[in-house]
Amino acid sequence: MSDFYRIKRLPPYVIAEVNAMRAAARAAGEDIIDLGMGNPDLPPPEHVIEKLCEVARKPDAHGYSASKGIPGLRKAQAGYYARRFGVELDPESEVVVTLGSKEGLANLAQAITAPGDVVLAPNPSYPIHTFGFIIAGATIRSVPTTPDERYFAALERAVKFTVPKPSVLVMGYPSNPTAEVVDLAFYERVVAFAKEHGLWILSDLAYSELYYDGVPTPSILQVPGAKDVAVEFTSMSKTYSMAGWRMGFAVGNKTLIAALTRVKSYLDYGAFTPIQAAAVAAINGPQDIVEKNRELYKRRRDVLVESFGRAGWDIPVPRASMFCWAPLPPALAHLGSLEFSKQLLTHAGVAVAPGVGYGEEGEGFVRIAMVENEQRIRQAARNVKRYLQSMGVNTPGQQKAIGE
Repeated sequence: MSDFYRIKRLPPYVIAEVNAMRAAARAAGEDIIDLGMGNPDLPPPEHVIEKLCEVARKPDAHGYSASKGIPGLRKAQAGYYARRFGVELDPESEVVVTLGSKEGLANLAQAITAPGDVVLAPNPSYPIHTFGFIIAGATIRSVPTTPDERYFAALERAVKFTVPKPSVLVMGYPSNPTAEVVDLAFYERVVAFAKEHGLWILSDLAYSELYYDGVPTPSILQVPGAKDVAVEFTSMSKTYSMAGWRMGFAVGNKTLIAALTRVKSYLDYGAFTPIQAAAVAAINGPQDIVEKNRELYKRRRDVLVESFGRAGWDIPVPRASMFCWAPLPPALAHLGSLEFSKQLLTHAGVAVAPGVGYGEEGEGFVRIAMVENEQRIRQAARNVKRYLQSMGVNTPGQQKAIGE
C-alpha cells in the first residue's frame, strides 16, 4: 500500500494510535471515559426520528436520491441562513447538501485543486482541512489558527513569497480543535484580502450553534460581497445531535457550489431520502433542542474546567464548540501530547486527543471533547488527579496538606 501515490502523501494519523489503545482497553473490559472523539452522546429530537421512520415506511422512498440534495432540504438550509444570519441564498445555485461537512470539504478539494497548487490552511486544524487537499495533490502552506495580527502577517508573507501563488484559503471558526472564535470584522478583513489576492475561501462553520456566554457566532457570508469568493460548510452533527446521519451543507459562491455539485454527481447519489426528509423536519421544526444542547454543553464546559482545575490541571475556558484546548500540565509537558495522551488512557482511564494530531503547532496541547455527562466528567477529573499525583505533580489538595 505504501507504493500508492496518494497513500504516500499521507502522514501517519497519530490520533489513530490513541483510538486503537482505547478500543483495546474497552475490549479488555476496562472502563474508559472517552473525551477524545467529538461524537455527541445526545439523541436527535424525537420529531426528527419520527419523520425518518414515517418516510422510510413509504415504498417509493428507497430508490436513489438527489446527489445535490432534495429541493425541500436545500430550501430549508437557505431559510436557516436567512433567519440566523440575514443571508439570502438561492437554493438552486448556492446550496448543495453534503454527506457531512467533511465529505463536502474533501470533494470540493478534489473539484478545484490541481497537483502542485498551494493551499493556505490553519495549523493546528481539523485534519480534513489539510488532508483533503493533500490527497488532491496540493501543497499546504500553514497559517496560524489564532485570529490575531500574526494571522494576517502570515497571509501577507504567503502570497508574497509562495510560488505558485496560493489559490485557496481554508479556515474554521469556532475552531476545531482550539475552540477560538472570530467576529465579523475579522471576516471582513479576510474577504478583502481574498479579493485583493485572488483567493477562494472555504469556511468551516460546523459549530455555528455551540456558542456560549450569549455571543452568537457569525457567518463569513454576512460580509457584503463574500459570496464572490467564499463558500461555507455547516453540519447537523452537533446542532441536532445527528453525527451518524451524515448531513451537512455547502453554501455560497455559485462557481464553487457548481464545481462541488458536479463532482458529487459522479461520486454519490445523495443521502438516503428519509434522512434528508428528517433533516428538513429538524431545520424547519421546533428549535428548542438547539438552545437545550447549547446550555448542556455549557454546563459540561463549566464542570470540566472547574473539576480538572481542582485536580491540578488548569484548562482555558472555551467560548464556543464542544472542545477544550488544553495545554499539558507544565510538569509533564516534556512527555509531548501523544505520550501524555497514551499515559492518561493507560493510567487514568481517560481518552483525549493528542494535539499533534492536528498539526505540529498542536504539540503541547490535547483536545478534550465534552461528550460525557457531568458525573463522568467529574470522575475523569478524579482519575486525572490520581494520575498527576502518581507522576509527582503537586495537586491543589496536596499543596494544602503541605502548607498545613
